Amino acid sequence: MSSDTLLELLAARARIEALQREVAEATLREQAVSQILQTISRSAFDLQEVLQTVIDNAVGLAHADFGNILRFDETTASYRGAAYAGSVADGYWELVKETPYRPDRGTLIGRTLQERRPVHIVDILEDTEYAFWETQRVGGFRTILGIPMIREDVIVGVFMVWRTDVQAFSEREIDLLTTLADQAVLAIENVRLFRTYDHRLTELARYAPQAAELLGKTEGEDLLSGHRREITALFADLRGFTAFAESAEPEEVLGVLRQYHGMVGEAVVASGGTVEHFAGDGLMAFFNDPAPLGDHQLVAVRVAQAIRTGFDDLAMDWHRRGYDLGLGIGAAVGYATLGRIGFSGRYDYGAVGNVIILASRLSDAAERGQILISQRLHAAVEGSVNATPLAEPMELKGFSRPVQAFSVGT
Repeated sequence: MSSDTLLELLAARARIEALQREVAEATLREQAVSQILQTISRSAFDLQEVLQTVIDNAVGLAHADFGNILRFDETTASYRGAAYAGSVADGYWELVKETPYRPDRGTLIGRTLQERRPVHIVDILEDTEYAFWETQRVGGFRTILGIPMIREDVIVGVFMVWRTDVQAFSEREIDLLTTLADQAVLAIENVRLFRTYDHRLTELARYAPQAAELLGKTEGEDLLSGHRREITALFADLRGFTAFAESAEPEEVLGVLRQYHGMVGEAVVASGGTVEHFAGDGLMAFFNDPAPLGDHQLVAVRVAQAIRTGFDDLAMDWHRRGYDLGLGIGAAVGYATLGRIGFSGRYDYGAVGNVIILASRLSDAAERGQILISQRLHAAVEGSVNATPLAEPMELKGFSRPVQAFSVGT
């Protein structure tokens, strides 16, 4: 065999071995991404497990000695350690975890935050700007790489790996780690959305349990997408709240609102109604949707009376503390269009129609301690509820003709 032939065979063998390595590396990358995606899908609320899976794979695939992920901490407005992988001297991770990183040139994390792109330092000992020598002394790293984790132009974290020997990360390794950093961003966003959804569902289940039960059910999609039904709408608004809010401490204002919303919301839900929304000192609810409610007109008026009684008890306690607050309630019956409103991650179940506007206007017009109901609602509950007509029809905003209202007694 000639020397030329031998060289050709050796070159061919080298190409085959290189191709085999590439195939093996590609397989490992695919397995890593698959494992991360599986972890994301089964760990909707366990972000720590996902981040740990990401950094474990990153360190192994990049042939790094150590790696860690830092996340933005809203309480300190800085970036702190969230997960790590690899062998490291005692005290290194505690030092990284407790350090509040911000954009600067003296640390790799700070420089990555500042430049908003991958930062690769082949030999940290030759970098003239680096200043966080305590971590280098404890960790012993020489080659270091930082990658920003960006979501919608906001850096939500930093992905970092290092080697104890001076050995640059290849372009392929940097691309791979950038992909894994993107997976970490996906995990953070998924957890945020899941937690937002869970929180909204919890709130919806508390004040609109029938609507919450529709979510995720095929038979509930028609109701959620929009439908028309007769409902009784109820509005309740505080009187004197603006003056109170201007003079009271914010904590006192929130305390009063929590008591008020809790009392009203629980009264509505206990009677089968749905709380549509809280708006500062106001609250809107409706009855007979999404679950049908027999005699919803009478139920709504009874709830209004219960709210007024419950409010009197709260007002007595507030008065002892120097708070002068009253309550006005308005209610009306009519047809409305109902369904899911909002956007991804922030859904409510709401109603739209003239009946909503009328109930709101009656609430605005009600005096302290007064419950005003529409003429049609009065006709539906007459004989069961003590109510007297106002002396004169009312001029209400948005209505071209005067509206006859009735004041509900005890």
